[in-house]
Amino acid sequence: MIETGCASGNPAEAKRERMAFLVTNIASIVLCALMVFASIESKSLSIIASILDPFFDLLWGFILWLTFQAMQNPNQHKYPMGMKRLQPVGMIVFGSFGLQLLFQAAKQFITKSEPEKDPKKEKWMIGVMTFVTMVQLILACYCRRFENKIVRAYAEHHSSNVKTNLISLAAAVLAIRYYWWIDPTGAIIILLYTMNTWKKTFIENLFVLLGRTAPPEILEKVKTLIFDHNDDIKEIGRLGAYTFVSDEYFVEVDIVLPQDINRRQAHVIGEKLQRKLENLDEVARAFVHIDFEDTHRVQHRSMA
Repeated sequence: MIETGCASGNPAEAKRERMAFLVTNIASIVLCALMVFASIESKSLSIIASILDPFFDLLWGFILWLTFQAMQNPNQHKYPMGMKRLQPVGMIVFGSFGLQLLFQAAKQFITKSEPEKDPKKEKWMIGVMTFVTMVQLILACYCRRFENKIVRAYAEHHSSNVKTNLISLAAAVLAIRYYWWIDPTGAIIILLYTMNTWKKTFIENLFVLLGRTAPPEILEKVKTLIFDHNDDIKEIGRLGAYTFVSDEYFVEVDIVLPQDINRRQAHVIGEKLQRKLENLDEVARAFVHIDFEDTHRVQHRSMA
């Protein structure tokens, strides 16, 4: 945070920001556990759907932490490319929970399943969800007091959770007391809202796994670095860059050197170019192939 300029330069303010992160994260874990309890007691799809957004927040933080820990102790034998792709895999797998809940809500409409009417469980559900909503509202107001962008982002998350909690609580209570279809309807509304909020993140992680090509500005940056690297590089036979993680790419390049250049010199040019490419913030790994002409076909077969 300090290196990226997100943290305050004032030590006292930075301490308050760290406290805000700590309080928010601990509260999120406790509140998520309470919401899980309320969903088990009520068996309401609306309550379950309202858990998704805070659950994804906690999950995303856990995946980032797990990835960071794995990067501290890399196992080059089992995972030669590292563990960074744990992030997109985790988001896609757990993102499927939302679709599963949508199918479950549709099933309730088909089977016309009525909610369980237990006054004691209903009181527990109302009490827990009311408490959770009030705490999140307090946290939203607390986090809005800071100028830090990350802390203010927490405030937006809490505000969003307050809205979904109110909708889920209203849908669950109305379904018990009036019409059964209100609960799955509320669940669908909350799920669509949550999925729209996380849509960009899911799509980005999906493209990472698919290996989408780098944007033109990244390719142009790489191309410029290659031509500026050494005067012996006559041309680029092939240049490809595709996603490895969200903001880093694999780069594959074929460079054409003079036919009469000696092997030692060619190796040094290629190795130094690889190091230069991998020093770019956008490049996770670079592969440099040295050739003497560019008229032959690409050596790698298509993986489509």
